[in-house]
Amino acid sequence: MQEIFSNIYDILMNLLDSLGTFGPILGSGLIIVESIIPVLPLFVFITMNFIAFGTIVGFIVSWICTVLGCMLSYFLVKKYFRNYAVKKFAKNKILTKCMDYFEHLSVQKTTVILSIPFTPAFMMNIAAGLSNMNSKKFLSSILISKLFLVYFWGVVGTGLIDSLKNPKSLITVLIMVVIAYLASIIIKKIFKLD
Repeated sequence: MQEIFSNIYDILMNLLDSLGTFGPILGSGLIIVESIIPVLPLFVFITMNFIAFGTIVGFIVSWICTVLGCMLSYFLVKKYFRNYAVKKFAKNKILTKCMDYFEHLSVQKTTVILSIPFTPAFMMNIAAGLSNMNSKKFLSSILISKLFLVYFWGVVGTGLIDSLKNPKSLITVLIMVVIAYLASIIIKKIFKLD
């Protein structure tokens, strides 16, 4: 079993080495794109940056790219879809109420919601753009919340890679993921997001 994990680890490291400088560039670009196309696995790209650049530089690059991606998504929705959505759904009281609620969320609440690793950031970007949330408020929340999110996924991702060498460290990673998931459930209940 240890040998299988070791072989997988070697394959991943060889893949990153073979990409050379294109690996981190690709990972950084995909982090930005992930904010617009949410089917891409964010934690994989953050992990690539942590491995390629090291923990500190990988963290900074991933954080900057995540913030840029979220703001790009927010501004695209705000500029190209908000007016259409407001006209189209003006009579839908539930949607109007949700947009109003989101627009008036405090920076603290928005930051806490965005800090949770299992919050769908793509949906939050869309909601902020559609609700006409103030861009300074959204940017403040993104700048702070993504610090925690990027650190979490960087630690979990590199922990998973390390667990391929030492499967015992997988327990730590699993505990972190379970704690983050439970925290997301609690916060959803506190803010009544279900």
